Amino acid sequence: MSNSSLVTYTNITKTQKTSPRTHTIDTITIHCVVGQWTAKQICDYFANTDRNASCNYGVGKDGSIGLCVDETDRSWCSSNAANDHRAITIETASDTSSPYAVTTEAYNALIKLVTDICKRNNISKLVWSTDKNTRVNHLNGANMTVHRDYANKSCPGDYLYNKMGDIASQVNSLLGTSNGTAYPTVPFTVQVLISDLNIRKGAGTNYATTGKYTGKGVFTITEVSNGWGKLKSGAGWIYLENSSYVKILGTTSTSTTVTHTVVKGDTLTAIASKYGTTVAKIVEANKSKYSKLTADYIVVGWVLTIPQS
Repeated sequence: MSNSSLVTYTNITKTQKTSPRTHTIDTITIHCVVGQWTAKQICDYFANTDRNASCNYGVGKDGSIGLCVDETDRSWCSSNAANDHRAITIETASDTSSPYAVTTEAYNALIKLVTDICKRNNISKLVWSTDKNTRVNHLNGANMTVHRDYANKSCPGDYLYNKMGDIASQVNSLLGTSNGTAYPTVPFTVQVLISDLNIRKGAGTNYATTGKYTGKGVFTITEVSNGWGKLKSGAGWIYLENSSYVKILGTTSTSTTVTHTVVKGDTLTAIASKYGTTVAKIVEANKSKYSKLTADYIVVGWVLTIPQS
């Protein structure tokens, strides 16, 4: 297990860590420092503090990246040992008052660091959920947690908390997996679950928002690109790959066969929810093809036929 080559400063804490970690790295936990510090200041603080606290990496206000605890070891960062044994924890320089905003330099460095961590630890896709239960129990592939999940804290602050979906989107784009979801053949419908889902002028966060929101409801998607869907109305593009925001309902053509290729982390419950069907119907539709298929057993690589409502 290696550390990131993006590191610009190293000061390994001697005591505030557990060596080695006891779980494979499969989670990212991003924190805010509550101070506009450099990576050196972050690392030096944790190396010398008498608090029982540390982190794996620190991202400075200037985009510098520091190594405080080797990836082979568990940092003491999130008030939860189980989480920190499986997570890479990252303290990010921030303002000292709510919403604890971070600089553009720090945000961009954070994206690059998280992408590098995912690549080296075989995390093929970053999944954020706005639902705490989904995060802490790693449901539906969720692999991003926050400090406030485990303690009465505001960390990582509302600024970064509200950016987690964007962080996942940008990292997935750099990983080349943002379009890994098997969508129904267009046109298909989606149900937007939140009232303030941004509409963008193109397929990606590098495109400006239109200044309008979808509102809750069912919408038709006519084109998919890198995890983004083009609205039939012509209003723009919406992000499809956060199940807390959008639920894929299915094709608008009853004659089109929809399939889903099983990937690591999939469950039949999650797949059924995604396509607006039931576990029982998926099992019934695929039992003749996969005799070992049950409600609790699927295999990565299976191509499941999704029955339409």
